[in-house]
Amino acid sequence: MLGAAVLLSGCQTLGVDVYEPSLRPSNTPQTAEKAGASDPRTRIGADQHPRIIASYGGEFRDAKTERLVARIVGALTLVSENPQQAYRITVLNSPAVNAFALPGGYLYVTRGLLALANDASEVAAVLSHEMAHVTANHGIERQRREQEVELAGQVAEELFSDSLAGRQVLARGKLSLAAFSRNQELQADVIGVRMLGEAGYDPFAAARFLESMNANQRFGAVDPDADASLDFLASHPNPPQRVELAKNHARAFGQEGVGDRGRDYYLDGIDGLLFGDSPNEGYVRGNEFLHPVLGVRFAVPDGFRIDNQAEAVLATGPRDLAIRFDGVTDKGRQSLATYIASGWVTGLDESSIRETRIGGLPAATARASADKWDFDITVIRIKDRIYRFLTAAPLGSNDLAATASVIRSGFRKMSSSEIKALKPLRIRIVTASASDTLTSLSARMRGVERKVELFRLLNALSPGQTIKAGQRVKIVTDQ
Repeated sequence: MLGAAVLLSGCQTLGVDVYEPSLRPSNTPQTAEKAGASDPRTRIGADQHPRIIASYGGEFRDAKTERLVARIVGALTLVSENPQQAYRITVLNSPAVNAFALPGGYLYVTRGLLALANDASEVAAVLSHEMAHVTANHGIERQRREQEVELAGQVAEELFSDSLAGRQVLARGKLSLAAFSRNQELQADVIGVRMLGEAGYDPFAAARFLESMNANQRFGAVDPDADASLDFLASHPNPPQRVELAKNHARAFGQEGVGDRGRDYYLDGIDGLLFGDSPNEGYVRGNEFLHPVLGVRFAVPDGFRIDNQAEAVLATGPRDLAIRFDGVTDKGRQSLATYIASGWVTGLDESSIRETRIGGLPAATARASADKWDFDITVIRIKDRIYRFLTAAPLGSNDLAATASVIRSGFRKMSSSEIKALKPLRIRIVTASASDTLTSLSARMRGVERKVELFRLLNALSPGQTIKAGQRVKIVTDQ
């Protein structure tokens, strides 16, 4: 009744702005944590939440993006299996394409997934799938099943030692757990598509976005050493039949074209979304790595691909060459020769240690060999930080010295003007003109390679599909 009274009082002053609301936000608002405080499942999610945040580069805090995702979750909650379930949705500051849920209503989606999606219904398809895991208690059930399989494995080892019978028991347990997980995924698919349709979204979005994620995986697979552990499909098995099953479930709501895609408000919501690496992690620009916070940059040889990971920067090249870059704090200011010899390098040839200067900075180099690999170690000091390059090549390779030389010659401190000029990449929404083509629009992208392929991927364009005048599309740029 209070809401109705407030509404009526506003209508009685039609056209006259004199109403002053007497209601104020509560100082103790109801939150997802409070709503489920008595539920042990919420405590499981709350315990794991900090670990998830740390693993994915922290939370991505952007009011526009958070409102967009909250709008989608709110619509889905009304038609979920348990409308009383409270949810906490977190956008993770990661370029990986991933989404998942924890018991107690903790939902996570990466900004990388938001960049790949082309409308609200596609994000709703992912989130409804994850919400289905929550309402079906899949996390709890899987944990229980894993404990059962682990216990059975321990018993088998004790009873059968390393016999064939023992290995068969362990194999059956793993197969059972895999089948159990697949069944959970298929069950979540069914529930998720139903939620999509009942919320008024396009129910075919689930199948459509599965295809986009497959395309994204193929795009990234150009690097044979790419780490897919943070990819959505790594934990969500996706046989070809799964797309067709999702379409079959969607047909219960009608033929393709039914439901709202929410494309325009979605594109408005992600315009300006951070794309790729965040400033605190440094940027990859072609064959260069630049870190504006640390104030350093270096280049890798042509033909190498850089992978900027949380714990280190990795680069892989032809003929099994690899480079690792990271940094450590050394407040003791020991000599760099002493530091190299302090025990962190396996197979070190101490006679090879040489102190030198790189880019005007104190440095030291050395060689090591272990297993089937030769290593070049280069360390460089800037104040109380030691930056480390570990270049690896197959034993006896003639490429090691040349590769390490390129790394050393390309490392230097960034100038203040370079740091100021370096901008993060963002998703920008542009409207195609009558003269625009796929080639002209992809040429407007900056800071990325394989521009045409990436443009097709981000806009879910199939081979042969063209751009129409007035069509809104995504590009990546630092402007």
